[in-house]
Amino acid sequence: MSGVNTPGTVGFVGLGAMGLPMALNLLKAGYSVRGFDLNPAALAALKEAGGAGAASAAEAATGADALVLMVVNAAQAEAVLFDAGAAAALPEGGSIILMATCPPQAVAALADRVEAISRRLIDAPVSGGVAGAVAASLTVMAAAPGEHFAAVRPVLDAMGGKVVHVGDKPGQGAVVKTVNQLLCGVHIAAAAEALALAAKLGIDTAAVLDIVGGSAASSWMLRDRGPRMLDAEPEVRSAVDIFVKDLGIVMEAGRDAKAALPMAAVAHQLFLAASGQGHGRADDSQLIRTYNQLNGTAEKS
Repeated sequence: MSGVNTPGTVGFVGLGAMGLPMALNLLKAGYSVRGFDLNPAALAALKEAGGAGAASAAEAATGADALVLMVVNAAQAEAVLFDAGAAAALPEGGSIILMATCPPQAVAALADRVEAISRRLIDAPVSGGVAGAVAASLTVMAAAPGEHFAAVRPVLDAMGGKVVHVGDKPGQGAVVKTVNQLLCGVHIAAAAEALALAAKLGIDTAAVLDIVGGSAASSWMLRDRGPRMLDAEPEVRSAVDIFVKDLGIVMEAGRDAKAALPMAAVAHQLFLAASGQGHGRADDSQLIRTYNQLNGTAEKS
């Protein structure tokens, strides 16, 4: 990179609900950002903030010091890097920062392909959702050789409030994110089950949330998702289908390691049920709708 005092150019692919604010925070930190997304409105928003739009992923990568990928999954990352030519367009020795949630083995395989053409891959998934992306307070779980991590640390710091080097091998960041998502998914399911039980028994769910949210029974997810579970149509901050995908990655990792994950499996089935009932694009707090349907209670707790 060009250094902290003279930030360089960052290519950015994936200007979605999280990607766009992350790119905007890079602009605020002084980086030149050239972004690509299939959504014209996202490109327009980047340009309005002082960034540049690219006609393709390869164009976004051309001449950049680093290329950030905030795409949906590993398949999209592979398509961007190799089918669309972004990896080859990035200058030799350039850094590819993969910030999407992907299976660890898929990340390791991508890293091997990237290194074979003399580029670097930094495995750097994030946690914190849209709110964290907007506030530049994301937790970044980065894995790469130490010198590669150090080279992109200023870029990561511009987007995250907590940047941790979790290992030297790409794929290790994905492992940490997998563990994180296991807990998040199970905690959301547990919170929904508890509030749904209160509703079934005729207790005011707002009162229950007020009590347990400040007790030993509380969790970050209960405090964050609980109020949204009481809203029939909350703003979508993280969709049900994201946890269908992420808990699928958890189950895949458990299968490959021959690790028993019964609680994650139940949570995954609940999110799948919610998606199958037509709630896939709803806020993930609306997992409670599946419990309400099972229990015969009103949709709004």
